[in-house]
Amino acid sequence: MPRWSQAMFGTPEGPWNLTRRIEAKLGPRLKVDAVIEVNPPRAEEALKIKRESFVKDAYKDTVILPSVGEFRKRVDEGKAKEPRAILVATPPIVRGGLQEHNNLEVQLNKLFPNAAIFLEKPVATGTPFEQSVGEAIKVGQLLEKEHKPPVSVGYVLRYLKAVQEMKKIIKENNLTVMATNARFVVAYELAIKTEWWNKDIMQGPVIEQATHICDLARYFGGDIDIDTVCAHALEAHEKPGVLSKKNFDESVIPDDLRIPRATSASWYYESGAVGTMLHAIALHGVDYAIELEVYADGYQLILADPFGTPALHVRRPGSDQIEVHPTPGDDPYQTEMNHFIDHIEGGPEPELLSTYEDAARTYELTWAIRNSSEEWTRRTLAKKGKSA
Repeated sequence: MPRWSQAMFGTPEGPWNLTRRIEAKLGPRLKVDAVIEVNPPRAEEALKIKRESFVKDAYKDTVILPSVGEFRKRVDEGKAKEPRAILVATPPIVRGGLQEHNNLEVQLNKLFPNAAIFLEKPVATGTPFEQSVGEAIKVGQLLEKEHKPPVSVGYVLRYLKAVQEMKKIIKENNLTVMATNARFVVAYELAIKTEWWNKDIMQGPVIEQATHICDLARYFGGDIDIDTVCAHALEAHEKPGVLSKKNFDESVIPDDLRIPRATSASWYYESGAVGTMLHAIALHGVDYAIELEVYADGYQLILADPFGTPALHVRRPGSDQIEVHPTPGDDPYQTEMNHFIDHIEGGPEPELLSTYEDAARTYELTWAIRNSSEEWTRRTLAKKGKSA
């Protein structure tokens, strides 16, 4: 089988560690020619660990470069082969757009038209929102039209076994989804990076974090009538929003830029179905509380604990009993990467579940939720003679 050449943007951290999954899928065929990283010491530290591990051969000749243009030069000079795949895990603020500072996808399409591209979610976190959302949609359209190899976005929950079983139940029983109810409640004690708590930097937890569950709601409910999105937020300055276990100094963040403690949203799907979503920063400890409920005639399907030990809870016609189907050991990150590679090579699992265009619509939804909640906050404060 052919050797795999690739380039990586960003570093392998957290449960979404892309490198570990592609190493498992490709084994000794993997060859990482470059890591594109603006912070070389960070990349060097990651490479040092890789070069001392069982996958050292994949990284023995890896170079650290500051830009995709520099990598193109190395390829043109014969110092590296054309990559078959490019993995992008850089912060979304530097991609998803059409401007010089955030047009990474446009550059990749131009410089490496024959490379498959995998990008982490969300597709962008830019401002002003109208421009950012509009450009993300245009980037998706450009890639769909011009980039022939696959482009996949890392909405990993779509690849869960429980999620695919939910899809199977809906299809086999010819069901029409009536409603979805999504919940993403954060355990916040370990969230100590002040930039996460500043919505001017990462654009707030709905856009940066609840995007996972919003995307999954869209996966079942379909396209959303964006004009129907309505949301309300519990803001940081309100009494119910006082948090007792913060392990950082929030006073360094201006009051109006502190992230909301809870956001509740609702909308119509274009099908006529309805959807709701709650994101809250409320729990202590480590584990989050995440669920998605999907309702159809006679059926209740609940995805529980998707990032922990995923399980599917099913109530069917003819019984009030809840069937529980745990899926211990399910690794959707590995499944996602397997699909990506198989799509390129014609392997057994070639289906990509999240295109760039579709991911841009999820980004649009999260901005609509934030905008609506902030508008209602302004209205509420105006009633009290205050300003946001």
